[in-house]
Amino acid sequence: MCVGKAYTICDTAPLAKKEGYENNVLERHEGPFSEMRSELGLQSDSMRFRVKLDYALLDEDEESAVATAPPPLHLRTLTICRETLDGYWPNPADNEGTDDDDAEATESSVRRKNQKAITETLFGPPGAPGGLYDPPPVGNEERATENYMLLNFEGGATVLLPHRLDQNTDNDSLGWVTSLDWTPGKVRYQVDRKVLAGTKLKGLKTLELSEVQGEDADTWRPRDGGANMRQ
Repeated sequence: MCVGKAYTICDTAPLAKKEGYENNVLERHEGPFSEMRSELGLQSDSMRFRVKLDYALLDEDEESAVATAPPPLHLRTLTICRETLDGYWPNPADNEGTDDDDAEATESSVRRKNQKAITETLFGPPGAPGGLYDPPPVGNEERATENYMLLNFEGGATVLLPHRLDQNTDNDSLGWVTSLDWTPGKVRYQVDRKVLAGTKLKGLKTLELSEVQGEDADTWRPRDGGANMRQ
């Protein structure tokens, strides 16, 4: 799904395949799951920042897992992708010729006029200024501590993500949220990927995008203590 300059994708593997699984759309998209891979990204000014999350059952849970009491999914890997869309690597050093065939592809031949801005945007100091622009609701303090983590990355980016996804209840109205805050220029963006709870966590509830002038972010920063956008 795409909203403005933001997008998200997701795929899963079932905890147990039922008969006719491949031909049943509902079965393919409802859990419980043994694996889940999701991605959240922002693109602006020929640059892209992507967060790829890979979740799986713990080894000790996998053998004894049953659909009636599904164990939680845990974050297995996290990958950050910093990209430029002009056909070259973001870091100019990676574009230098390394053999005779690339003799003409020297650093000077691929150097961009805006290389300094690209380097600052993708590899500058870590963390969004002041943390997430608009922290989303994640539940009580216990849930926030046991299920979520907040990480800062080079390029002025901050990511909020669940490292543990419980699948044993469908009655959690909050569901789960992954947020990316990044400022690839004058405009600051925050995208929130909000999904359903329990065995329905593959279901995208909303994809919310906030945009604000970077220099005015503190002036317009929401003070509601974390609330969902009005639909």
